[in-house]
Amino acid sequence: MTGVDPSSLDEQQLMKELETIHRTRHDALLYGSNDALRAHNERMAQLEGEYLRRNPRRPVAAGRTREGARERESGESTTPRP
Repeated sequence: MTGVDPSSLDEQQLMKELETIHRTRHDALLYGSNDALRAHNERMAQLEGEYLRRNPRRPVAAGRTREGARERESGESTTPRP
């Protein structure tokens, strides 16, 4: 594993690590080697998994669910386009 074990990070450290890895995601995808992208994927999964483990009841925005997305799509399809 690369980096500190996510379970040993305090809440503030975990959030900082998540912010950093999400910020660097685009560059890793576009410009990183296959090994670098693989390592990025693994680290992101570790950090996000730890976040979800700690926050199983996190608030979920209705628009970010499949049902919410379907409602947006159906609303857009009935709206006349100029």
